[in-house]
Amino acid sequence: MKDKPAARSGYHHGSLPEALVAAALDLLDEEGPERVTVREIARRAGVSPGAPFRHFADRQALLTAVAVRILADYEAWQLAELEKAEGSAMRAFGLGFVRYAIRHPHRFELVKPWVFGPRRPAELDEHLAAIEEAFTGVILADQRAGELRAGDPAVVGLAGQALVYGLSQMIVDGYLPPDQAEHLTEQVLDTFGLGVVNVARYKGC
Repeated sequence: MKDKPAARSGYHHGSLPEALVAAALDLLDEEGPERVTVREIARRAGVSPGAPFRHFADRQALLTAVAVRILADYEAWQLAELEKAEGSAMRAFGLGFVRYAIRHPHRFELVKPWVFGPRRPAELDEHLAAIEEAFTGVILADQRAGELRAGDPAVVGLAGQALVYGLSQMIVDGYLPPDQAEHLTEQVLDTFGLGVVNVARYKGC
């Protein structure tokens, strides 16, 4: 793999933090979380090894900024998935979650301990709250449309979250073959849907 050219002259007027985050995201996508080092990020950004520490206290702070970028990208991804969805919006949201993990497995690995773990950086709260609000809205919209039966949206959401998180982890771990993962995910989501569908809507069909 060819090294990316340094671009020291391109980063000025306060743009270095954004450049460092972009370089870190590229490195993450290529090599995985464990290979993301401040020294390599600085090299790719064309700055000295100590330059990133003028903007980020340590490697963890830089990775947190990368996680914020990932969540913003994921939020935009889900909105695009919902715009082209037909039928259940919750199904589209769940499929979007897994599709994102399939395409960006290292991003999934980085953010999952913070998103689904007991502790999370405060910097992630704004994006996570927006994603959660959108997910709740999806559930309520499906319930109003009769796609989902009535029930506590928090419980429905947790069930859906557990399903797509588990599927994504199985795919990232290699348990499910990547070339079949998306098709299998669709089948699983449809099977799950049979358990929460509004049965009364289909009586007499």
